[in-house]
Amino acid sequence: MQPQASPQSYRFALRHFYGLAKPYLVSEEKKKGWGLLLLVLAMNLALVWVNVKLTQWNGEFFNALQAKNFGAFKQLLLFFTAYAFLYIALAVYSQYFLQMLQISWRRWMTEVFLKDWLAGGTHYRMSLRQGNTDNPDQRIADDIGGFINGSLNLFFGFVSSLVTLFSFLFMLWTLSGAVTLMGVTIPGYMVWVAILYAGVGSVLAHWVGKPLIRLNFFQQRYEADFRFGLARTREHDEGIALYNGEQRELAGHRDRFANVWSNWWGIMKRQKLFTWYSAFYGQLAIIFPILVAAPRYFAGQIQLGGLTQTAQAFGQVQGALSWFIGAYTSIADWRATVERLQTFVDAMQQAQIPPREPVPPTPAALQPGGDIGAAGVVPLRSARESVALGDLLLLAPDGRPLLQCAGEHISRGQHTLFTGPSGSGKSTLVRWLAGIWPYALNAAHAHAPSGRTLFLPQKPYLPLGTLKQALTYPQNPGDFSAAQISDALQLARVPYLEAALEQTDTWMQRLSPGEQQRLAVARALLIAPDWLFMDEATSALDAPTERAMYALLRQRLPDTTLVSVAHRAGVIDFHVQIYAVEVDATGQGPARMHRREADLARKAALGEGGIGDAPAFAS
Repeated sequence: MQPQASPQSYRFALRHFYGLAKPYLVSEEKKKGWGLLLLVLAMNLALVWVNVKLTQWNGEFFNALQAKNFGAFKQLLLFFTAYAFLYIALAVYSQYFLQMLQISWRRWMTEVFLKDWLAGGTHYRMSLRQGNTDNPDQRIADDIGGFINGSLNLFFGFVSSLVTLFSFLFMLWTLSGAVTLMGVTIPGYMVWVAILYAGVGSVLAHWVGKPLIRLNFFQQRYEADFRFGLARTREHDEGIALYNGEQRELAGHRDRFANVWSNWWGIMKRQKLFTWYSAFYGQLAIIFPILVAAPRYFAGQIQLGGLTQTAQAFGQVQGALSWFIGAYTSIADWRATVERLQTFVDAMQQAQIPPREPVPPTPAALQPGGDIGAAGVVPLRSARESVALGDLLLLAPDGRPLLQCAGEHISRGQHTLFTGPSGSGKSTLVRWLAGIWPYALNAAHAHAPSGRTLFLPQKPYLPLGTLKQALTYPQNPGDFSAAQISDALQLARVPYLEAALEQTDTWMQRLSPGEQQRLAVARALLIAPDWLFMDEATSALDAPTERAMYALLRQRLPDTTLVSVAHRAGVIDFHVQIYAVEVDATGQGPARMHRREADLARKAALGEGGIGDAPAFAS
């Protein structure tokens, strides 16, 4: 995506801005938001009024100096002191209340974005989609603040410039008088000169600065990619060290920073050219009105105060008309931020949970490489205490069929094991039952069980915080007594972790994979769900410990139904129903499930070395 600075793209940016800003302005905090907005706006208008009075004061002051009128000189100094204090007070508090509005708006908007991003597995489905939105952390942490600050600063700057323009336009018209060129009398000629000067300057500024929009858009993206790469290295430092992969990591970081460096040079070169232009334009604007008004001064038509007042009024009108030039780089940053936030919002909406009766994907979408979108449905959680799969067809994000179900059913208390080759769709089935996998068809007769469910993946998630918070996730530590927590750790064979319960650390890096899986078993003991889905949840444990964990779960959670995905023969004894997933021999069609008796499965596993091997369950 390469944003261009066309009029149409600006209309889209304004439309997207409206869509992003409106929810806050009609939210439950609208009174506070509108109150602060109007208060800051009133103070900015008051600042314009003070500027008008100071410009009028300027003419009277220099006229008093020219006339050597000491009494008027002293009186005007008192007026100046009053105006100066008023200006300072307005400037301080308008900034103060503006910052109050910024942080209030950002807090509300961040809360909304976080809820939408984390609602119902949206964040997970976004990561599955082709062309997935890059760096959602940056869009929430940085782009929201940049959007709000940029929008408010540009809005108040534009309104102040507009009010300044109309406030000083009449003054400049009156001061400039008329001029005759080639027999034509032009009234208020300084106004027309200011309009011409600002108009030509704005067109040139747009031509010079247009590439900055695209450059700023990609700079934000490259910076976020670089930070994300560094964070990944920190999170996986042990694996990198074990592989001796430091040189590859270094090369990756260099490549990502090369994008930052190269794009930054593009910004520097274009910014240098724009600064040359804007500095020349600004310096010329200082002397230009005096040069244009000087003939009337030397002709005796105006006094020195009139000349300086005319120059100031011209500067205010020209400055208001040239607002676009001064704000061009800010507009470029703002547009890039609006586009990044809008694409993030679009990605979240596309990844939302689909309706119960989806529209089937098009044939083109089902071709390899096509994106079927959120074609599936959330599994219906009925009042029945069972799992029914019907003729559910699970798909890959590119539309490739993964697993075809054929009426499989799991009743409450019917501990079930899914086995089969890696990549055959077993884990995908667990994800669909969890409600996070959207790529599925024919789900009208499929449903997930009622009651409380807990899913234990192969790599448990341990959030940042204390070990106690990680252990009881997603519930709160206060939901369990110290005795319950201690007992769970003892039973899961990690009693030594009790001493670290109040310590804060990155536990996914601190603990070994085996320790993490045993901690997840302790979590299951505490939460005691009605249904426990285990997707290779004991794969990091040795066979005796794995059997001990399954025996523990069956003994301590008698009312919990186990649904497991596993490969080792040792887990067969803890399940009463076994489904073997067999892949299509041609590699074109979906894998299919066949029910196997426990004895047959155990015999095949012992003969072939593992229940996950394809030959063990050949048709």
